[in-house]
Amino acid sequence: MKRPYQPNVRHKMKTHGFRERMSSNDGRNVLKRRRAKGRYKLTVTHSVKIEKG
Repeated sequence: MKRPYQPNVRHKMKTHGFRERMSSNDGRNVLKRRRAKGRYKLTVTHSVKIEKG
């Protein structure tokens, strides 16, 4: 049996990304609430890890 969480970056962006949030009134309200609360990250982002060295 597969476990419930099967990570997929594309699916995460399409569901919870900034463009998706901006596409609906409710999504914009989510961003507004997170800005008001002072969240450092408003939405999930596809961040590339930069190796130090």
